[in-house]
Amino acid sequence: MSLRRGILNVVLRLTEKRHLARATDPMELREAFERKVRFWFRAPRGSRFVDARMDGVPVTWAYGPGVGDEGPVILYLHGGGYVFGSPRTHRAMVARLSGITRLPACLPDYRLAPEHVFPAALEDALAVYIDLSAQREVILGGDSAGGGLALALLGEILKHGLRRPAGVFCFSPLTDMTYSGDSMVANRQADVMLPAKRAGELGDMYLQGVSPRDPRASPLFAQMRGAPPVWMAVGDTEILLDDTRRMAARLREQGVDVTEEIEHDLPHVWPAFGPALLPEAGETLTRLAGWISRLRQSSGDS
Repeated sequence: MSLRRGILNVVLRLTEKRHLARATDPMELREAFERKVRFWFRAPRGSRFVDARMDGVPVTWAYGPGVGDEGPVILYLHGGGYVFGSPRTHRAMVARLSGITRLPACLPDYRLAPEHVFPAALEDALAVYIDLSAQREVILGGDSAGGGLALALLGEILKHGLRRPAGVFCFSPLTDMTYSGDSMVANRQADVMLPAKRAGELGDMYLQGVSPRDPRASPLFAQMRGAPPVWMAVGDTEILLDDTRRMAARLREQGVDVTEEIEHDLPHVWPAFGPALLPEAGETLTRLAGWISRLRQSSGDS
């Protein structure tokens, strides 16, 4: 593990975790996150971003340096507890992944709670997926709540017999909105970024009384038989550790090919920080790119 990992963990514990523990206004959360990403997250030089709409949903297309529109597309769903985050907050990481994989990426600006409650985010993601998948092969991805949203979307795709994505990848996904994983308690102190006590509050803003066991909210309870390969990464000190462990076990029970990476003492969604701040961020994205390349080879994509 790098020296920068230890320094970053200390900074996040003293700043971000404290902020998330006390901030209650959704607008404050959104504005603060947007400000911080301009410092923390930097896209590779030569990246391009294009705003558009797909089936009425605003999207941002992210292209790494020298990447065109050829081949499959990465459909990436940002995190933020269904309350904050946007394509702007995540496009730097996604542009980096685009550059490594040589694939364009599409980031939907899906509707957020509490103004737009469940299942608004899923409806927007599904609309964009249907539009994209009618034109080309899609690889689904997401982080945190966006990772859970990607898996929930996969469940809906399978349920309705839609064209399957080539694969799905997630960083630190939120897969269980009952928050019943042991790591929610066991890693309460160890997690350097997420305050466990706030998880239920954000979830309530989104669900507004809907059962958290609804598979469209908690893909841990979804039927996934027939799903394409799934890749997930999480840190062993995260409160969401068991969301990945149990999701991986559930998928394997249903015959899904799962790659599960559990890394030591890395912060929530660490690939977002980029290799300049955190060498492990670049290493993880490189391994993911290798997995995506193998997906393309197995599907016959050149």
